[in-house]
Amino acid sequence: MANNKSLLGEMWSFLKVRKAWWLLPIIIMLLIVGIIIIFGQSSALSPIIYALF
Repeated sequence: MANNKSLLGEMWSFLKVRKAWWLLPIIIMLLIVGIIIIFGQSSALSPIIYALF
């Protein structure tokens, strides 16, 4: 039976095995920027996000 892991599970396993903890801040920042871009395009949060920058 195949071991099906989610993307986050695979990423966590990779970070643990390879001891690549320096990648964690990069991944977190990419996620934050992606969320800001998605919510900044067309939502009620746009004025708040624009005020931040």
